[in-house]
Amino acid sequence: MGRIIHVDMDCFYAAIELRERPELEGLPVAVGGGSRGVLTTCNYVARTFGCRSAMPVVQAKRLCPDLILLPVRFELYREESRIIRGIFHEFTDRVEPLSLDEAYLDVTGLRSEAFLIASEIRQRIRERTGLAASAGIGPNKFLAKLASDWRKPDGQFEIRPEEVEAFMPELPVERLWGVGSRTAARLHALGVRTCGDLQSLGLVELDRHFGRFGSLLHEMCRGIDHRLVDSNRERKSVSSEETFATDLSRRETGLERLGLLLDEVASVCQAKHVDRVIREGFVKLKFSDFTQTTAQRPMPTVVREDFEALLAEAWDRGQGRAVRLIGAGVRFQSRNDAVDRETQLDLFGAGDPIL
Repeated sequence: MGRIIHVDMDCFYAAIELRERPELEGLPVAVGGGSRGVLTTCNYVARTFGCRSAMPVVQAKRLCPDLILLPVRFELYREESRIIRGIFHEFTDRVEPLSLDEAYLDVTGLRSEAFLIASEIRQRIRERTGLAASAGIGPNKFLAKLASDWRKPDGQFEIRPEEVEAFMPELPVERLWGVGSRTAARLHALGVRTCGDLQSLGLVELDRHFGRFGSLLHEMCRGIDHRLVDSNRERKSVSSEETFATDLSRRETGLERLGLLLDEVASVCQAKHVDRVIREGFVKLKFSDFTQTTAQRPMPTVVREDFEALLAEAWDRGQGRAVRLIGAGVRFQSRNDAVDRETQLDLFGAGDPIL
């Protein structure tokens, strides 16, 4: 049985800015990208007003007129992340970073209790950076990630192997990895709102409703996760897609749906991958006869018009066939390649964000 720790920095970018500007303590503060951009993160004071990561700045200002919006300072955040990752490696080399502000650590086989290791990591982070971190401990990645949200901010929680069977049934299905609003709505339509409800559905039924994802749901609702901590892992892309109950015959309707998909892609990029450089964008269509095509082009910066052009290109390939699925996303440049960080900072800032 593994012992996995998930460490998640609390309001990482905003916390760094507050450390640098202590006079702002107690005020609603967010880090974001200009009047047409979105919030990269915000502190807990701002969250009491309903502000959240990936929210459009205009909407955040409407909820909290006194919100203090600070510009992104990527180099500063990256340097703090280097310090924190160095602390992780003082305990184990089996570290899988997810973004600048969170990572999995595999401490299986170490003599110290995982709970004590997590506590010491959080203490060293505070001593060396002045920042708070939350941590979760579990027998696998899914449960460790789940546990790290349980005592936020500045806390930690452990789900022990013998506790999993009793812990899972009351958990809302929205807490499962990969279950967004659309999947949750489909589960609710089946009468499924908790993992206990989900456990009552058989694997065959889940596969019928959700395809390959059904097998994953079948395991996750029981607290099962076979993914290993991968020290060499690098996210290559972010995408979102939608399969329609009724095939689309009008391109204009497809453009409307594309906008919603791009909002989801932008949200994930802002929340988890603001440090990554985008290499290209793509739009995927699946037609009524189940054939599919993908249109793509290099995109050092991303604007909605580019994706609309890709949709038009892919749509024309259908030669009049109706569309049953639209997907859209971005592919990242490898961290090993040279990066243009100024371009990345402009992605959701003064340039033309996905909004």
